[in-house]
Amino acid sequence: MIRIAPTLAAGVFLVACSVATEPQTVARLGSDPVLAGGTYDSGGGITVAVDLQENQGRTMVCGVWAQSKQQSILTKGKAKEVLDTGSVEISGGAVLRGLRFMQEVQPMAAYGGQQAGCVLTEQPWQAGQRASVRLPRQVVHVEIDEMGGFTVSFVPSGPGAGGS
Repeated sequence: MIRIAPTLAAGVFLVACSVATEPQTVARLGSDPVLAGGTYDSGGGITVAVDLQENQGRTMVCGVWAQSKQQSILTKGKAKEVLDTGSVEISGGAVLRGLRFMQEVQPMAAYGGQQAGCVLTEQPWQAGQRASVRLPRQVVHVEIDEMGGFTVSFVPSGPGAGGS
């Protein structure tokens, strides 16, 4: 019985935060989405744009992401791994973990109006709420040989994909 309690508590916590890998629906982002992202210390980066919308009295998280056209070969294909570790918070609490459901778009100056992947959360809708997007600092590539080694990290520093 003692071993069941921690397992049950962990399960309840995980159910409280949606883990999204596929969009449940699509919608256009509003005119002023929240922007976040970061850069790789080898160059290039990622931008994530998130908008909260009401659906059936609950909060729906919609988003797109973009990656730099020019970046190191060491970071090609790493964006989805970074998105997997991301979360969306409202009022300091995570409502969604994993951002791979978002649709990839080309880097641009403004992301409002983009067709976005969306996930309906259990969070009740409240007009005026604003999202925070968290993408943690992380090592995305490690290379070690007889001469030594180096790592490439993703650093959350704001929108990092550039734009035209």
